[in-house]
Amino acid sequence: MSIEVTNLIKYYGEQAAVRDITFSVAKGEIVGFLGPNGAGKSTTMKIITGFIPCTSGDVKVCGLPVDVDSLDTRQLIGYLPENNPLYLDMYVKEYLEFVAKIYKMSDVRDRVSDMVKAVGLDIEQNKKIGALSKGYRQRVGLAQAIIHDPQVLILDEPTSGLDPNQLAEIRELIRTIGKEKTVMLSTHIMQEVEAICDRVVIINKGQIVADDKASILQENTSHQTIYVEFEGEITKSSLAKIKQINKVENVGKGWLLEGSGGDDLRKIIAQYAQQQNLLILTLRAEEKTLEEVFKELTK
Repeated sequence: MSIEVTNLIKYYGEQAAVRDITFSVAKGEIVGFLGPNGAGKSTTMKIITGFIPCTSGDVKVCGLPVDVDSLDTRQLIGYLPENNPLYLDMYVKEYLEFVAKIYKMSDVRDRVSDMVKAVGLDIEQNKKIGALSKGYRQRVGLAQAIIHDPQVLILDEPTSGLDPNQLAEIRELIRTIGKEKTVMLSTHIMQEVEAICDRVVIINKGQIVADDKASILQENTSHQTIYVEFEGEITKSSLAKIKQINKVENVGKGWLLEGSGGDDLRKIIAQYAQQQNLLILTLRAEEKTLEEVFKELTK
């Protein structure tokens, strides 16, 4: 495993930011690390990168234990923090050359040139970073994170401030990087997770509440929504009395029914229709969006 987190706990004073979480990320996997504000995402990422120490637990990157004083693991990690700290008075190429030299790279100019092209900074490369838009500053931050060719990439809100065209380009870049490297990214954009992530880890109040493929999470949540259309008249109040139904909404010629519980709502409605001698014209499960799953697990 490229990232192994075991029984991780982090306290700030008496406040628990991370509460005994365990997960791992394999090589070549792109994992979306999701959670509401204050859930512990950034804290976990900072611990994995060796930026801050944990209170207890173990973190390994490519088999090496992570420590705030360890340079071995930091050489294996590329990190784009949420606030993307940059030297605003430096020129783009100057800054990237500076970062490359920190990593003691031998082919500095060639590597900087490759990174400028990879993240789409060609037309901005001779500007000072302070003169760039937020979107282009994000590109500079991403370039510095991957310039030393790390095995593990940790990205905290990597597409913040990008326009739709830039979003597509950076998503494709992350997807390409993920074919050879391990990528762990946090974001509040659910479409981004669905587009590029192999797996989703959702954290809430410092604890992991879900860890699986997005498609499986969308299938396995207890909250269900179905659309049904009957031949003949039926009242909203009668549908609301059906077992497990929590919400009834009239939609066109049919009904949108929401419910919770272990039984499949489609079977319950089919049984109800049989008992009431009703003919069902349409009956289908409405696929949940990842956003709906996220709300259900973190509310």
